[in-house]
Amino acid sequence: MRKSLIIAVTFLIIGLGGGWLIFKSDSSEQGNKERKILYYQDPMNPANTSPTPKKAPDGMDFVPVYEKEKSSSGEKKIAYYQDPMHPWFTSDKPGTAPDCGMDLVPVYEGESDAKGIKIDPVTVQNIGVKTAIAETRRLSKTIRTTGKVEYDETKVYSVNTKIMGWVEKLFVDYTGKYVSKGQPLMEIYSPELVSTQEEYLQAIRYSNKMSGSTSAEAQKGANDLVQSAKRRLLYWDISEKEIEELEERGSPTKTMTIYSPVNGIVIDKMVLKGQNVMAGMELYKIADLSTIWVQADVYQYELAWVKLGQPVDLELSYLPGKNYKGYITYIYPYLGMETKTIKVRIEVKNTTSIEFKQGMFATVKIKSPIVVNTVSVPEQAVIRSGERSIVVIALGGGYFDPREVKLGVSADGYIQILEGIKEGEKIVVSSQFLIDSESNLKAAIDQMRGHEGMDMSKPMDESQKNNPGDVKEENMNSNKMNNDQMQEDKTTDMKEHNDSSPLVRTGVIDLQSIDKNKDGKLYQDLMDWNVISDKPGKCPLCGMELKEFTIDEVKANLDKHGFEYKK
Repeated sequence: MRKSLIIAVTFLIIGLGGGWLIFKSDSSEQGNKERKILYYQDPMNPANTSPTPKKAPDGMDFVPVYEKEKSSSGEKKIAYYQDPMHPWFTSDKPGTAPDCGMDLVPVYEGESDAKGIKIDPVTVQNIGVKTAIAETRRLSKTIRTTGKVEYDETKVYSVNTKIMGWVEKLFVDYTGKYVSKGQPLMEIYSPELVSTQEEYLQAIRYSNKMSGSTSAEAQKGANDLVQSAKRRLLYWDISEKEIEELEERGSPTKTMTIYSPVNGIVIDKMVLKGQNVMAGMELYKIADLSTIWVQADVYQYELAWVKLGQPVDLELSYLPGKNYKGYITYIYPYLGMETKTIKVRIEVKNTTSIEFKQGMFATVKIKSPIVVNTVSVPEQAVIRSGERSIVVIALGGGYFDPREVKLGVSADGYIQILEGIKEGEKIVVSSQFLIDSESNLKAAIDQMRGHEGMDMSKPMDESQKNNPGDVKEENMNSNKMNNDQMQEDKTTDMKEHNDSSPLVRTGVIDLQSIDKNKDGKLYQDLMDWNVISDKPGKCPLCGMELKEFTIDEVKANLDKHGFEYKK
């Protein structure tokens, strides 16, 4: 009886234990099913991730990373997701990059400071990174340019006559002569003028005769005749003084004198003695040279430093060492089509000896106002991509942060930073590292990405343990960054190799026939995508090592770069 009881209790314990194990297993599987998969990662290289299941280069399956695993103890927490091609683009959620379409990769907390990029110190030294400190500077700029002396258009006068006649006398008979205001220029004989003078004198005599008349209407009519004749003389520029002299004299003059309206230089004479002139005909052109204009050219990027009213220093080459002062009075609202510059008008008071002469050229120095308390960086530190401006911040410890900035004015090799950088931050300024174009901007940042986590003591092939597609993009960007060196290497290799090599595929490429050992793998050049081999080796065109791909991956590469292959 006792033995039976022991056996029964034993079976009960076994049953309860088995049930507990089964329940735990089901619960665990159910928990795994309910947990959300964030992404898949290479078990041997956790930095290599994918939004969908796939195989690693070593053949191992990518393993899922669940939502709970993200925050479990001992596991790294994802801080954000980053575009591997454009590290400044980040997102709080997984997805694809808007520019290149690549999958965003996770960046874990503690892996970077301020979303920085980790670069091996050996790489930093090899690519020649140099740094400087962003400092507050007093930026000032002096624009040096050349200006042309011209007449002040507001002080150029035209002399003409309102009556027809003949030139009897010519007092000013050559251009370039200085004349004073009120100085006689010429005398004109006009039969019409003589007739009007006679009418005026007769009207005066008639008015005097009618002054004793008892008829107020007759007196008014006589006075109206006098005023009518006088107005005609005034309209013809006969002065009040000349009309008074006509009344005193009691007889008309044969000629009318034309006077200068201003002090200045005769810059044009269009009349000769004895010439018949018509009403409205221009006789002289006189310029007042007390003030002159200097038209200077400034480039578009200098326009931010030019303001109305700014003082300007000028110097004439034939009077070296003598300085003149002027002021900017007008900035023209258009760009010169040929010179691609903007004209700036400078007004200068001329000397009594007329040292500024029409057509001369003057050296112009435009002194800009000083911009104080502004953070600035060397101009070579700024990468301009067209749509944005980037400055790379050296965070220390091998970390770098490509940061978008808002730029202000530039002067003396420095550029003002309005937003994005604070005083005291360390920035990268080496010209080898920063290249001012959109494509090389990507290459510069991608080169840093390409060296992230690499063992520089190993050959390139051993260090690139990534997805084949990633290897492809990485090499392309690294090659783009070292474009100059690559061009030299390619030129050398072109001398040693023949571009008619059988490895250079043309026309419709038959990949199946190239795969002679039928292992489903081929070797392809990352620069010249139509160079394909069944065996490892070097590209006959550029000398680069061919990379191993599956046939499907080779097809994808050919599609992407515009080559045809046999379906």
